[in-house]
Amino acid sequence: MTSQAVHVVVFDGFADWEPAHALAELRRWGKRSVVAVGFDLDPVTSMGGLRVVPDRALDDIRPSEIEILILPGGDFWESSYPQSELNRVLDELIAAGVPIAAICAGTLAVARAGLLNDRRHTCNMPGYIAKHFPEYSGDSLYEAVPAVNDHGLITASGLASVEFAREIFKQLRIFNAADEEVWFDMFKHGRLPQSAV
Repeated sequence: MTSQAVHVVVFDGFADWEPAHALAELRRWGKRSVVAVGFDLDPVTSMGGLRVVPDRALDDIRPSEIEILILPGGDFWESSYPQSELNRVLDELIAAGVPIAAICAGTLAVARAGLLNDRRHTCNMPGYIAKHFPEYSGDSLYEAVPAVNDHGLITASGLASVEFAREIFKQLRIFNAADEEVWFDMFKHGRLPQSAV
């Protein structure tokens, strides 16, 4: 068990289901603590209508306290947000070797921080990042797959929350390979292991 915590960014309209598989298993099997990080401490409402009160404000987090930072998707990333504040945090995490996981429109945030210009990555579809961020120059490193992990930067399509979770589990070594395969088979394909039948 680590003294660091999993940090997940929350904001009005965040796609609550996208990090859900990961967060549930990180707490249940990984025995990790989860910290909800807001741009401030005001309560937010997820896309699914859950009211969440952030535990910490973005300005108050430090790389030494974070095992991984998760950025869920949401329309929020396609509009104006405190970009310089978030970019500073993302840069600090990368410099400290702290993993970052972004799914769906959350990939726009890591792209705007310049983190996808030199790493393999994916997102919702080809052209998605460039449409919202014309300065993006990493299109040659885009991979049309559900999820990618390149040196601790995990990206995923919004249709791939199970694959996203699996990459987070691998990064943090939550399961052994056999248990991870059983978990993936259950949640992706709805197949129970023979021992449970």
